Amino acid sequence: MDLNQNTGGSLIKIAMLSPIAWSTPPKKYGPWEYMVSLLTEGLVKRGIEVTLFATADSHTAGELHAVCPRPYEEDKDMVRKVYEGLHISEVFERANEFDIIHNHFDYLPLTYSGLVDTPVVTTIHGFSSRKILPVYKKYNNSTFYVSISDAYRCNELDYIATVRHGIDIETFPFNDRPEDYLLFISRIHREKGAKEAIEVAKKAGRKLRMAGFIADPEYFKNEVEPHIDNDQIVYEGHVSQERKKELLSNAYALLHMINYEEAFGLGVVEALACGTPIIAINRGAMPELIMDGETGFLVNNVTEAAEAVEKLNSISRRRCRESVEKRFSVDRMVEDYIRVYETILEKRKREAKRPWGFYEILAQKPGYKVKRITVLPQEQISLQRHAHRNEHWYVVSGEGLVTKNSDYLKVLVGDTVDIPVNEIHRIKNTGIQNLVFIEVAQGDYLGEDDIERLEDKYGRT
Repeated sequence: MDLNQNTGGSLIKIAMLSPIAWSTPPKKYGPWEYMVSLLTEGLVKRGIEVTLFATADSHTAGELHAVCPRPYEEDKDMVRKVYEGLHISEVFERANEFDIIHNHFDYLPLTYSGLVDTPVVTTIHGFSSRKILPVYKKYNNSTFYVSISDAYRCNELDYIATVRHGIDIETFPFNDRPEDYLLFISRIHREKGAKEAIEVAKKAGRKLRMAGFIADPEYFKNEVEPHIDNDQIVYEGHVSQERKKELLSNAYALLHMINYEEAFGLGVVEALACGTPIIAINRGAMPELIMDGETGFLVNNVTEAAEAVEKLNSISRRRCRESVEKRFSVDRMVEDYIRVYETILEKRKREAKRPWGFYEILAQKPGYKVKRITVLPQEQISLQRHAHRNEHWYVVSGEGLVTKNSDYLKVLVGDTVDIPVNEIHRIKNTGIQNLVFIEVAQGDYLGEDDIERLEDKYGRT
């Protein structure tokens, strides 16, 4: 499918909502912003019109729109919640200008999604806590979720796709003759395993270079700083992108001693692109990134990691590079997201004569038809009846008021309604988010012209 033809020949328009902790792309750290930038630029190259909502110091070949002057992580005088609110609301107040809103800003934008008709897709880069799940669960049936690895899917949510990150491989220099140091490069935090990386280096008797911004100052002070001697253990600080690539390319191996179920591991892929093998704790998405014994080693503890250092000569650095070229290019990531957009637009295709909302046919066989129907806030279908079919409704999200002959029924999530043949009926969305219900129609004729409208606020009687 040509995505640009999906809207009747007009150019498709994507609103790309980036975080504002860092600029897009980031000057140093900022993995979410980095992915947003790569995706945005890749889409623009393919002729897709993208408006990037990011900080004012961001850069894009698309259209940049900013209300936040600079990243709040770089200016601690900024009130974070104020600019988050302004940033998110700016996108949703302009929602009708876009065909899709692509959210990379975690869960807060979802709370706006029920107020607009434009479909919202959220790439879930990570869950800071299970405490945020209620928001994701609330909008599970009215928006779309993309996971960045199969390992990091939540079994309480539905996903439209898994799209693993891609990188601009040519910007990472391949090096088949590395130096003899091990490398830790990530934010300095307990969950990233900085302390464990030091322990591996000491057990293996190897030099360790460390780089990354200090995300947990207390952890750094107590667990990392005492070991920095600028001889065996060297801390490079919060390095630039160019210095980062230099360190990755020259490293003998990358130590990735994570203490949590990591959603992806961008630094792992970047290291492999330079030809640098990985020694990583076998958790989270690591088995999806590392081919054990071919591009690195998956281990369970510090001792196994130190032993793996001695086996690194068996790893082909060229094989490491080739694995990224095949599986983690930015072009592959962009193509995957284009397929996601195509699927969403097909599912949420508007119908010109449905001013109250839209529907999607989920299944249709002789004798029955299943639809997913969305009624927009404060809108309603016509007062109507059918001569050839009965219907069964199941409310998936939102709230509404059902008319059945002269009776009125308030319906909430989980409620069901039966509409027999020839019964006069209507449903109105009485809430502030989309009302979504599944309709199962059964009968000898299921055409859309089996509707006798008795009353209609849109003048269609």
